[in-house]
Amino acid sequence: MDLDLLDLDMFQRAEQDEVFARLRREAPVSWQDHPHGRGFWSVVQHGDVVTVNRDAMLFSSELGSISLLGPDERANGLGADTRGTMMIASDPPRHTRYRRLVNSGFTPRTMKAIERSLAGRATRIIDLVIEKGSCDFVTDVAAELPLQAIAEIMGVPQEDRGRLFDWSNRMVGLDDPEYATTDGTVASAELYAYVNDLARQRRADPRDDIVTLLVNAEIDGDSLSEVEFDMFMLLLTLAGNETTRNSTSWGMRALIENPEQYARLRDQPELIDSAVEEILRWASPVLHFRRTATADTELHGQRIARGDKVVMWHISANRDEQVFSEPFRFDITRTPNNHVSFGGGGPHHCLGAYLARMQLRLMIGEIVARIPDMQLAGEPELLRSNVLRGVKHMPVVFTPGVRASAP
Repeated sequence: MDLDLLDLDMFQRAEQDEVFARLRREAPVSWQDHPHGRGFWSVVQHGDVVTVNRDAMLFSSELGSISLLGPDERANGLGADTRGTMMIASDPPRHTRYRRLVNSGFTPRTMKAIERSLAGRATRIIDLVIEKGSCDFVTDVAAELPLQAIAEIMGVPQEDRGRLFDWSNRMVGLDDPEYATTDGTVASAELYAYVNDLARQRRADPRDDIVTLLVNAEIDGDSLSEVEFDMFMLLLTLAGNETTRNSTSWGMRALIENPEQYARLRDQPELIDSAVEEILRWASPVLHFRRTATADTELHGQRIARGDKVVMWHISANRDEQVFSEPFRFDITRTPNNHVSFGGGGPHHCLGAYLARMQLRLMIGEIVARIPDMQLAGEPELLRSNVLRGVKHMPVVFTPGVRASAP
């Protein structure tokens, strides 16, 4: 089938829905050649995405890159090899060990303490824009709560959160002219240097943050190596910042473009939890993850050979007509809502799912309660990527309001 899922401009123009709808109908498991390396299988139906995601024995995260293209296959030569050293790019038992070591930073007690802090932060973020009547929703609102949350969790001073924003933009924007740099490894190297310095500080002066927990984490005499520590901090920076920022932006755009849903959530704030799930489905912030087949197998009559790339398209699974009634309708009361935005279960279920839901609930709830008439003031600018469904800028206008607290 002549459909090019390597066409980054198609994703930036948000034209992928029609392509994936055709694939779901005509070729739910399809092969695409690759001009710079090995081709890949695309898995686009909800049930198959769940199957591949849950079977870590047959579909490995560690044998190949978790992205469609490995670092040696990118046309610009940029990218990092994270196989086996980053938690999401490892398989059990390595993944299980890694997860046990970092779980201490994501306990219910820790998350509840963070929630109390983030509720106040969400209020102050809206305070900073509400009197103006306009803003860039992405940089002024959507990016702020996840940045502040990740800085708090990591133990990064809040005045340095802009550096996290810059590093993450440069790392995920390798193919976007606004963010691309001549050397894609510079941003990650700067981040590693920063977090290693932070680790040295926490060894000398322990605090109540995840860096302190990780540098001291030990299970059965096992601890994280420096490379594993660096990789987890990289993952936390990217996953904790980019995905929630983009979910918030896509969610707010959906509410603006569906004013009856906006009004309903304003009038029935008890719907916030189901609204969050629909925002996660609608946003699908991570477009795909890749696995590598560890043995010959078959899906939908297609023979997949050992070593083949198998790419799970979450954006397609979250629009699957066999699972979601009217999948292209944004409905904050949708139930059930078995989206796969956090992976679809199995060992790689997102460690930060609770934190992401919490932030969306706080931020969207704060906006709807205090700004009932937000409108787009221009066309949103999307990230040029087939990995992340990013929103770079989204100008909005609204009736100015009053601050909830003193300046």
